[in-house]
Amino acid sequence: MRSHGRQPSDPAASPRSWRPQTVLVAAGRPADEPGQPLNVPIVLASNFRAGNAGETGGRQYSRGDGTPGWQALEDVLGDLEGGEAVAFASGMAAVAAVLDLVPAGARVVAPTDCYAGVGDLLADGQGQGRWQVELVDVADTAAAVAAAGRADLVWLESPTNPLLDIADLPAVCAAGRDAGALVAVDNTFATPLLQQPLALGAHITVHSATKLLGGHSDLLLGIAAADSPELASRLRRRRTTAGATPGALETFLVLRGLRTLTLRLEQGQRSAAELARRLTDHPAVTRVRYPGLPGHPGHDRAAAQMRGSGAVLGFELPDAAAANTVCDSVRLIRSATSLGGVESTIERRAKLAGQEHLPPGLLRLSVGCEHIEDLWDDLSHALPST
Repeated sequence: MRSHGRQPSDPAASPRSWRPQTVLVAAGRPADEPGQPLNVPIVLASNFRAGNAGETGGRQYSRGDGTPGWQALEDVLGDLEGGEAVAFASGMAAVAAVLDLVPAGARVVAPTDCYAGVGDLLADGQGQGRWQVELVDVADTAAAVAAAGRADLVWLESPTNPLLDIADLPAVCAAGRDAGALVAVDNTFATPLLQQPLALGAHITVHSATKLLGGHSDLLLGIAAADSPELASRLRRRRTTAGATPGALETFLVLRGLRTLTLRLEQGQRSAAELARRLTDHPAVTRVRYPGLPGHPGHDRAAAQMRGSGAVLGFELPDAAAANTVCDSVRLIRSATSLGGVESTIERRAKLAGQEHLPPGLLRLSVGCEHIEDLWDDLSHALPST
């Protein structure tokens, strides 16, 4: 049970009545009593003492019953997403649990611009005859709605990774629900601060907490939040039976990272918007992908369903050689995979196996908490001169 130190009859004591920024700081805390720590401690335990013979209930074994740290983290993310959250060992473990909910022979609709790991998992399952995959351009609302209408599972990303396309989530989610499909949205780029897919019609929202939620490039963890206790129970069972359980240290680190998500995301988003504007004017850059730019094809859609455009942007150079040179030349910005840390990172995604279809000169830039002028100095010196 959640405990926040005031009586449940006090409406101000309920995290669901708080604004998201307050939930991030105040939810998931121990009881507000003298002598209690302010943070939930790391509990290193695989099993727990049983009650008297014949008694049931209470924690018995971590794999099935979790730990206080898991519960605190899941409380915070559930409150933020407006559902019930389940923590997993990684983002991909959360994705796999969602896919395990669909029956054999199901039709899965997913974005053509799909996170590489998800694309690999979908292809593997199709090769094994577990499901059929239909890829669709989620920025094409008519095509996405039509595909959702013939799906058993609709898997969406918005913004997509790495092309930053925007799906019309209310329309596509509604089409999937009307067809009886399970609808899941990867909300990693937006975070619950900028977008809440459950409120837009999804059944499940998924996060790689490795990224913005944790925020410090020091852990692996995933989250799936469901819109009903029954669906959350099914996800929790998949976690238990598959053993995809998060570590005690990792849950502690994500919860600690969440406390500063508002500040980190605001800084990164502010700098990302300015960098996108400056890159648009740079003669060596052929295209900038950022939903906050008025010229972005999904700008109006993003403004309607998001509370900001995020801290990740993409930009393109004429060819792979020019993009590789930028990655090799930056010094403050780190040439590294993944995203969402306090440090800015850059990567040419088309170099990765399975990502060769991407524009060869595309660079994905995750903007951290450094000063904007230092970031621009580093980036502008690394860009080709014309």
